[in-house]
Amino acid sequence: MAKKKLHPSVEKFKEFVKSHPELVQEVRKGNTTWQEMYEDWYLLGEDDPKWNKSSNEKDEKSEEKEKKTDWLGTVMGAVKNMDPEQVQGQIHNISQALGAIQGVLSQFQGSKGGQQPSNSSGPSHPFSFRQD
Repeated sequence: MAKKKLHPSVEKFKEFVKSHPELVQEVRKGNTTWQEMYEDWYLLGEDDPKWNKSSNEKDEKSEEKEKKTDWLGTVMGAVKNMDPEQVQGQIHNISQALGAIQGVLSQFQGSKGGQQPSNSSGPSHPFSFRQD
């Protein structure tokens, strides 16, 4: 049996794929097909930035992973540096502000509808916090 000769461009493409093994992984994962890969290679050429994208994606993924862990470290550091009394004071201030906003809103709603909501059913503040 005689071995079939391939077109020279197909031979060049095979050599190109051998020098870029990440392309084989892309096809095996189902992200693309050999036909699409060949057409892109034929139209764009070997020097197109698309072919370096795979190595750049790996670098970006590792940088993104580092950023995620760095973000978690930042949050944990902030939690460690918190003063519980200051946090309690800020929560109290926010609670008072929300109560004032609710009061203003209830005044506007009362003037439009003619009915005032009764505050006797709920506490005077929307949040009740206690000191430990």
